[in-house]
Amino acid sequence: MNSTGMVCNMETGICGEASEAGEGTLQLIDLSPPRRKAKLYYVTDPICSHCWALEPVLRKFKWQYEQYIDVHIVMGGLLESWDGFADASNGISKPADVAGHWKEVGEHSRMPIDGSLWLNDPIRSSYPPSRVFKTIQQTDERLARLYLRRAREAVFAFNRNIGEESMLEELVRQIGLDGAAVVEQSGTSSAMNLLEEDFALARSLGVRGFPTIVMVNEEHKGVKIVGARPLESYVAGLAQVLSGETLQAKALPSLPALLDQEQLLFSRELEVMYDLEHHEIEAFVQDNLPAGSYALKEMLGELYVERI
Repeated sequence: MNSTGMVCNMETGICGEASEAGEGTLQLIDLSPPRRKAKLYYVTDPICSHCWALEPVLRKFKWQYEQYIDVHIVMGGLLESWDGFADASNGISKPADVAGHWKEVGEHSRMPIDGSLWLNDPIRSSYPPSRVFKTIQQTDERLARLYLRRAREAVFAFNRNIGEESMLEELVRQIGLDGAAVVEQSGTSSAMNLLEEDFALARSLGVRGFPTIVMVNEEHKGVKIVGARPLESYVAGLAQVLSGETLQAKALPSLPALLDQEQLLFSRELEVMYDLEHHEIEAFVQDNLPAGSYALKEMLGELYVERI
């Protein structure tokens, strides 16, 4: 008998040729331990101005370290209604008070914020856009994140009231879904239950404000990072959670690839992603994007690039 390539099957006890057992002649194997990953909970709200300020850093962190994290976005419930609402630390007790606070956040972060809607068309609750997010998230996490980005662009930069059904329907249509159907579904008790589950999760994580990021490892040990922080804070937190893992940042995306994914990016987002100075943005865009594929515009004194 030709014994070349013979093997005994551990499960059946039957001996035969290796090829018959599904084993090839030469196999490459990797005996290195599987990469550890952390669960990342991002507790936020569609109208959280400091969450908008965090966008440039969080995008770069997720892009470079996505191989080490499983991201789960949690709605925190910033504003149920104005009845009895007060944010003493920021001097906010009525809608008009928010305008000045948002202006300060925008000036400090350089993520464009208009905020004048709080004077003439105030948002009554952040729950409606949050319920829409949860409704979409149930079936498509990627589209839910895209919707959240579009909602933030609308309310902060373009001064649109994302508490109104018509605006929410428009945002949902922008991501390719049936706006009327999704918004109608978001008004059901089941959608509210999903939102309440997020609130309970946020409480269990010890969250008291937004943005808060909690990273947890397989041993249920973790770190909590409160507020919009520099990139180094999130990298250090991840390194602490995955102690013993040598973190290696992924290469940055090309600008065409990033813009294809995001569709619209503000100057500050490009500066953070590519380590650029403000005055370098226009030339960087012109050098890296084909003519006719984009529009370079200005919003509240800040440049932004939009795919066309």
